Amino acid sequence: MKDPVVLLTEADLRALVPLDLAAIDCVENAFRALATEPVVMPPILRLDIPEHRGEVDVKTAYVPGIDHFAIKISPGFFGNPALGLPSTSGLMVVLSAKTGLLQSLLLDNGYLTDVRTAAAGAVAARHLSRTDSRTAAILGAGMQAELQAVALSLVRPLLDYRIWARDPAKAKALCARLVAKGLAASPASSVAQATDGADIVVTTTPSEQPILHLAHPGQHITAMGSDAEHKNEIAPALLAQARYIADRLSQTRVLGELHHAMAAGVIPADRAFPELGQVIAGLAQGRIAPDQITLADLTGTGIQDTAIAALALTRARALGAGQSITV
Repeated sequence: MKDPVVLLTEADLRALVPLDLAAIDCVENAFRALATEPVVMPPILRLDIPEHRGEVDVKTAYVPGIDHFAIKISPGFFGNPALGLPSTSGLMVVLSAKTGLLQSLLLDNGYLTDVRTAAAGAVAARHLSRTDSRTAAILGAGMQAELQAVALSLVRPLLDYRIWARDPAKAKALCARLVAKGLAASPASSVAQATDGADIVVTTTPSEQPILHLAHPGQHITAMGSDAEHKNEIAPALLAQARYIADRLSQTRVLGELHHAMAAGVIPADRAFPELGQVIAGLAQGRIAPDQITLADLTGTGIQDTAIAALALTRARALGAGQSITV
């Protein structure tokens, strides 16, 4: 007899899976599995709707040892804020890895994607930034910028955040929200002002032209925004100066910052690079020297979605959360 399907709303999932150290550890374990286990993770399925600045990504992965897997549908429509709507939304479908039967619908409106993406940034900082990092520059002022700042505070003892955005009012508003969360934050009038002397730099924009051109010795950079071929936040020449780490090298060669550096001829197309999971598992080196520039190119992987969905469903079942329906 089929088990009932668990229906979880965004409100349910916000209560079940806050952005905390457990979520960060969950995503870290997913990256480790990607490097050490026979994970099945197909390429991203992508649909572009250019006339509405829209894109839809479909991601999934099967991880041996996890009884279920998630298929995530993630729209991003970047003209939505002008309509008073969020730019991201979506849902996850959770299926049994043993029978393929539907187990749960996670109607999260993109919340779990936001959490796992922020957690991935924290994982990168945990393994690649200097342990004495005190100042972070966040480029962008949207939801992911806010969550990246919060996630960083959980893995590094940061004392100061500098926020830059093309719209100064949005940067100021984000600073106010971060201050309300107990984080010291101030707006920066330029990228240079934000990043000069910062220990960690996080780029969180959908920019199609580089916004970060320079890095300073000892900095760690996490590039979050280039999850499509046309997006590019980091100047190609900067990649040649940094120790480069991919979330999934096969992806970053196609749609990450590495893609643009190869196209510009700065990085040879056949050059090998370590992945974040290999660094976590001790199979590759991360930061080698205190004055080294490190750069994590995070394009988002299906294994992160399966991991965070599994965490949500496990907690929901333990607490009897959500609505059970028969299909």
